[in-house]
Amino acid sequence: MKTNKIAYLLAFSLLFGAAFSVKAAEDNRYLVKTTSGVWKKYFGARHNFDNGFTTDLSDFQFRFAKIFGLEVEPVKKLYVLPAQADLPDESSQKEVKLAKGPGGGKNQRILPIEQVPWGAKMLYDDQFLTSTSGGEGVNVAVLDTGVLKTHPDLKNRIKDCKDFSSPKSPLIDGKCDDKNGHGTHVAGIIAADGGSDGLGIFGIAPAVNLFAYQVCSASGSCWADDVATAIRMAADNGVNVINLSLGSDSPSSLIYNAIVYASSKNVLTIAAAGNDGSYPGSIDYPAANIEVIGVGALDVNKDVSDWSSRGINSQTEAYVVENGDIEFAAPGVSVESTWKDGGYAILSGTSMAAPHVTGLAAKLWQKEILTPADATRGLLHKFSTDLLPLGDDDDSGWGIPTL
Repeated sequence: MKTNKIAYLLAFSLLFGAAFSVKAAEDNRYLVKTTSGVWKKYFGARHNFDNGFTTDLSDFQFRFAKIFGLEVEPVKKLYVLPAQADLPDESSQKEVKLAKGPGGGKNQRILPIEQVPWGAKMLYDDQFLTSTSGGEGVNVAVLDTGVLKTHPDLKNRIKDCKDFSSPKSPLIDGKCDDKNGHGTHVAGIIAADGGSDGLGIFGIAPAVNLFAYQVCSASGSCWADDVATAIRMAADNGVNVINLSLGSDSPSSLIYNAIVYASSKNVLTIAAAGNDGSYPGSIDYPAANIEVIGVGALDVNKDVSDWSSRGINSQTEAYVVENGDIEFAAPGVSVESTWKDGGYAILSGTSMAAPHVTGLAAKLWQKEILTPADATRGLLHKFSTDLLPLGDDDDSGWGIPTL
């Protein structure tokens, strides 16, 4: 059909269909598989991809698209869901964990229970560790619910802040507000630097440049097109390592294609395996993809949690990364880190395990190598200690990477 005829019918539909069209529902985001500028203008493109664009469609718009023979498919949702949240009681925490700032009690701040959490001590293989180091010049993107930019232990680490999750705009530069807390917690595990006063908590690689990309809502839900767009932008903006503490039971082609694109630019992507239980193959996507390092959760005794998702390593070639494999396990049970109120919280989940490996990858980043992502991944394998059950197992793959 000729473009001018389409344009005429679209104009007619705006007049005739206005009475029947309702605002697009919250779960009505679709990939419209056409590159036509006419359709992009009519529906209002949110994100553009090689095979089409995404948009929120009302029921009327969806039916109208089908009448014109457009191929339309729903955009997947992913979620950030810690298996357990052990949040501190705010009043009691402030009573016992406040440090007086300059001015005799003004500018007080909450202190962590431990400045170096047990997970960092485990990865550093040093139970007497008093601070961490490393990550200079390495760019790490946390794609999550946002990050509290003013947190004392993170504010000097943030290099870029963007919001891809707003319903009103596909990208808001300079905004990454975290109303959930998950993203701030994840960021702290990677990059917390103790703060300018040295009283705060330390992450695995406290000298990294942090790219805080908000791709999830305050409820913890994330649209795949927002995540995919953020992955591509991270790769284009010089990010070295991407942390995805989010997942879904089935794959998204938009996210997978974005990860392949990022891999082609020497970006290493690390993702949470999921909290779906202990049966083989319960690993979430994108952690299950071969291009991604999938991470399960350990407790302080180096036991893999019952709720940590498993891979299919026992069905694939040993110590060769294949689709569906768990690659590592890392601390993910009762992990203390930065929180959205400027203080600290203790959370559990593979969402907490993945950033431990992300931080270690940043600390070990092989920047002088032609293919730094592959070289760093290989180094993580080399530095891993096997966990029970022995071998490349469904629970923990190579085991736990340590220094």
